Amino acid sequence: MALQKLPIGIQDFRTIIEDGYKYVDKTRFIHQLVTNGKFFFLSRPRRFGKSITIATLQELYSGSRELFKGLWIEDKWDWNKRHPVIRISFTSIGHYTLGLPAALEQELRTQAQKMGFTLSKVGIGPMFEELIELTAREAKAVILIDEYDAPIIHYLGKEIETAYQNREILKEFYTVLKDKDALVEFVFLTGVSKFSKVGIFSGLNNLQDISLHPAFANMLGYTQQELEGNFAEEITAAAEQMRLSREELLAKMKYWYNGYRFEECADSVYNPVSCHSFFSQNKFENFWFATGTPTFLINLLKQQGLYDFKLTEQSQLEFDSFDLEDLRPYGLLYQTGYLTIIDRDEAGIYQLGYPNYEVENSMLAYLLDAFGGVPKGSGLVVALRLERAFESGDLEQVMRILTGMFSGLPYQLYEKTPERFYHASLHLLFSYMGLRVRSEVCTIEGRADAVVETSSKVYVLEFKLDQSAEAALEQIRKKRYHQAFWNLGKPVVGIGVNFSSTTRNMEEWKAEEMAMT
Repeated sequence: MALQKLPIGIQDFRTIIEDGYKYVDKTRFIHQLVTNGKFFFLSRPRRFGKSITIATLQELYSGSRELFKGLWIEDKWDWNKRHPVIRISFTSIGHYTLGLPAALEQELRTQAQKMGFTLSKVGIGPMFEELIELTAREAKAVILIDEYDAPIIHYLGKEIETAYQNREILKEFYTVLKDKDALVEFVFLTGVSKFSKVGIFSGLNNLQDISLHPAFANMLGYTQQELEGNFAEEITAAAEQMRLSREELLAKMKYWYNGYRFEECADSVYNPVSCHSFFSQNKFENFWFATGTPTFLINLLKQQGLYDFKLTEQSQLEFDSFDLEDLRPYGLLYQTGYLTIIDRDEAGIYQLGYPNYEVENSMLAYLLDAFGGVPKGSGLVVALRLERAFESGDLEQVMRILTGMFSGLPYQLYEKTPERFYHASLHLLFSYMGLRVRSEVCTIEGRADAVVETSSKVYVLEFKLDQSAEAALEQIRKKRYHQAFWNLGKPVVGIGVNFSSTTRNMEEWKAEEMAMT
């Protein structure tokens, strides 16, 4: 029996339904949205289903009942109630080549022509106003805007002045929506980032942000129940091909692709593009991460010396808004999908962390390239060699591998904050190779720089700059860092390492098995 086609790269609801592609029914959320308000904004990472949601809303308001046959909303919607739809996608209007003003004017004229109108006014604001007025002559207009922030996000880290200019243009554009409230039935905007109230939406203060709303936390992405209920045949086929039991396959899929949470009490979800790509190939790979390289983010993290994202505590203000004058790395990492909500405490402090193995593994490769000078394609090879050396207890080989890595550390990184980049490189490499590693581990007496646990031993590492390996080892003894790990039932080996600012590499190392004192 042939499996149903998977909508890989297809973001149009009509095409998905008419051409027989798999569609996971999300119309219950859409019904809840359209019946409980008028102006909405939703932020989600790329390739998470925002465009399909926009396309579904377009067909709903266009009265395309035939497309919703058998879906949850079919018998709960008044199909005689139709509204003209203005739909704009900022990823496809050509602003990269034409510039935002010219691209928007061209798009507004195209929208008018589709509806049989000709715009007479000049300028983005007046043209948008006229388009709404003409569109809403017989029924209120529905306005759907996809990836509203694309003309800004595209220029971060490249041409920041263009980003500033585009922000002001978009601010004028979106302010029109508030002025035309009486002519509008429904407004829905999507994007990756959520700009602060003083940014793009300063003139649109009636916009409801549902990005962290518990009722809409699972509107995009697949819950575990949705995955198992909608992809039962694909799961069976993949398990058979990979020679795994159904339970084993589901456990691996959850480990690789689940874990995104958009409200602290909500069920975690899978990224749709990763699920579709996995079932298409029946192999575990980094599908979502491969759809876009976070170059700007990596550069920002490198500038600020941030590299450890296993679990970080942040206030909602840190990651819930976006401002060009105050770029916050944790907010960007959350909004773009590289970090997700793990929990929230009574004080309202959120714990953010990697959503799954796919994201963590890929991110470590990029960070190791940025902080350690290890090319992304070589990171896994270096990590595996290091893992084998640690597991066999061959510390001479461990040090040779590390010396080789530091030889490739970019000079400009070392020049500014040498200790930070040495620590970052070691931590990232140890994490990437799969060993249990902890950086700056707290003990009663202080902090150990790094701890690596293998199957047979625990290694406590201390690093010094322009001192000596003995001085580093003496700190382990004096602070008794090793005592915190006796309960693991394994020998604990202390390793002191000294870096030279002259050679920009490891100058000396010394190891000893720590006595139980």
